[in-house]
Amino acid sequence: MSDGRKNNGAKKGVHQGQGRKPKADELKLIEELSIYDDIAKKCLENGIKDGNYQFWNKFMEYRYGKPKERMDVTSNDETLNLPIINFVKTKS
Repeated sequence: MSDGRKNNGAKKGVHQGQGRKPKADELKLIEELSIYDDIAKKCLENGIKDGNYQFWNKFMEYRYGKPKERMDVTSNDETLNLPIINFVKTKS
């Protein structure tokens, strides 16, 4: 489907398929790296014993994902009250 742009927005010299690798490739890499699991676990344990919790933080981020960042929106030290818009059609 064309939207009227020359080459439909494609950039010269940029090849298709430069996005995320296929899931099969990702699983293959995980399998290949699994031989290092014991070493990684030992490094994690040693880092925590030494009091360096960056090891733990990185482990948790990669294992379970980074927590969502939350931002408190305030103006002049007062909370902004925004109306909630309901788009659900109700029976009258």
